[in-house]
Amino acid sequence: MSRLSRARKTALRGPVALVALALLAVGCQSAPHATPIAQAAVSLPASAPILTTPRNWPDTRSHADPLGFVTRSFDLDLDVDFEKSELRGTVTLELDRVDPGSGELVLDTRDLQIESVKTAPAGSDDFRRTRFALDRRDDELGSALRIAMPRDALRVRIAYATTPQASGLQWLQPSQTAGKQSPFLFSQAQALHARSMAPLQDTPWIRATYTATLRVPAGMVAVMAAEGDAGNRRGQTTFHFRMPQPIPSYLLALAVGDLDFRAIGPRTGVWAEPSRVAAAAKEFEDVETMLTKTEALYGPYRWGRYDVLMLPPSFPYGGMENPRLTFMTPTVIAGDKSLVGVLAHELAHSWSGNLVTNATWRDGWLNEGFTTYFERRIMETVYGEERGRLEWGVGQQDLRLALAELKPDEAWQGVLAPDLSAHKGEDSSAVAYEKGALFLYQLERRFGRPQLDAFLQGWFDRHAFTSVTTPQFVAELQDGLMRQYPGRIDAAFLASWIDGTGLPADAEFVQSDTLARVEAQRMRWEQGSLATDALQTAGWTVQEWLHFLNRATRPQFVTRLQELDRRFQLTASPNAEIAHSWFRLALASGYPGIEPALEGYLAGIGRLKLIEPLYEDLLQTPQGAMFARRVYAQARPGYHAIAQRRLDRLMQESP
Repeated sequence: MSRLSRARKTALRGPVALVALALLAVGCQSAPHATPIAQAAVSLPASAPILTTPRNWPDTRSHADPLGFVTRSFDLDLDVDFEKSELRGTVTLELDRVDPGSGELVLDTRDLQIESVKTAPAGSDDFRRTRFALDRRDDELGSALRIAMPRDALRVRIAYATTPQASGLQWLQPSQTAGKQSPFLFSQAQALHARSMAPLQDTPWIRATYTATLRVPAGMVAVMAAEGDAGNRRGQTTFHFRMPQPIPSYLLALAVGDLDFRAIGPRTGVWAEPSRVAAAAKEFEDVETMLTKTEALYGPYRWGRYDVLMLPPSFPYGGMENPRLTFMTPTVIAGDKSLVGVLAHELAHSWSGNLVTNATWRDGWLNEGFTTYFERRIMETVYGEERGRLEWGVGQQDLRLALAELKPDEAWQGVLAPDLSAHKGEDSSAVAYEKGALFLYQLERRFGRPQLDAFLQGWFDRHAFTSVTTPQFVAELQDGLMRQYPGRIDAAFLASWIDGTGLPADAEFVQSDTLARVEAQRMRWEQGSLATDALQTAGWTVQEWLHFLNRATRPQFVTRLQELDRRFQLTASPNAEIAHSWFRLALASGYPGIEPALEGYLAGIGRLKLIEPLYEDLLQTPQGAMFARRVYAQARPGYHAIAQRRLDRLMQESP
């Protein structure tokens, strides 16, 4: 912690103090950055100014003004209407007034129908109507909701309804579910979509507790990333929830459908549609062990339970780390635990991201880079050192590919903490994940694993249930490990990793003997000195197959790929990750006859990591583009709104 923060700490208390400390810690980071973060942090003056105006606060992805008011808690009271595809009801906000003179509360919304706004003093139920206005809609940020606040008002109750096009909600017809009998609803709030579910201060800078009541049709089960009603939930129509720990808005999550529960351990279990719950429980049976091992590394799990909700295939991500209830794609159910690294990743977020959160999306690597590093440590601890090295190998390959594919005007995406004030959209490249993880690996190599673990556990203890910035982390790294072990790293090292657009020349990588053997075979196979029938693949893991396919020179000879396909049935692979890599290699090589299988793949899942690169590859040729647009037109209604937005843009930008 910086000298300035330590000096002021004893004078500040409560939620307002947390925001003030956070604003204080960011100091001269408030305006769009002209100075690199690492260098600015190194020279952070003791007199760094407190931010005083809304336009200076650094979250460029939110309309909210936390310098006027801060949400302490909120209550949702909502009806779930599948016929209208809407949530309708009220949200009641409990606020702290940061600026005594502020007369306006600004909230984030996107495509919400605001029916009325009322205010009341703290502790009072005497709600009275007040003036409000919605700003013009911004395609990315939605509309600011401006509410006139009487001088004594600290409670706000807003009656509203979502719209069918809400970017954070997907309403599925029965035919789009596994059971084919009941509809299904699920949410995805990260990064900017909580505002399409409720009017909130939708910035990770602010954390709040909440309660919720959901009323659903008979025969359906509601779950949230929160404490739920005790006992059997089936047969209820009203469900109550409570989140006693303060969370950022992007971790608000709910789902409603035909759901069953299967316990795994004393603190862990799985929710899924009845026909899928057994397979999910089997695939994730090591989650209790993962949880215990992670506690040994980084301190106690502070969220009570850790359950997993297996969603329909349209879920746009691998997983979402919603506290107490991770949302998971069915594409990780491979039957052999080969893809449970995704589960380890989401579990690790219970520390990096959920417990200690990036204050703005510019600081996203503090969530994703830390979590990817922890994921590898969990996989190593549970499944052995070589499994961890295999996961590192695939991730490092993804990072090199992501950096190589950046166009000149996209170089900013290679920075760990890029200036988002000049760039719109939601970046989901491998940089925040893999470069961030590799940066922590450099610290491990230079300071030692026990020393880094102790530092990180202290980081979580010091900042539990708060939001943090990159300068804060750099300052604590300087005050901690760098001061304790002088000469191991310096300011230039920090600048090259945090502010640099690529990988430093002296970067150390995790090596895998297993992948080295795969690479040796691949090279001999490509050179023609090793026949396809002579490839030694018995016992290959998914990670070995991914290395082989992703490293293969493109284009390959079609005859060689035909031999590979005949022997290993890759076009029909049931493993979503292997199929993805095979289709990319096949498309780059002009491999014929994959269209039916590829169409089924693209139409059958909605996970962006797997389908977006395939659409990009197809759009590179006129024939492929015709195929891509036809398939997308048919598959689009089944994709989540987040995927639709991304893929719509891709189709529009391609000739």
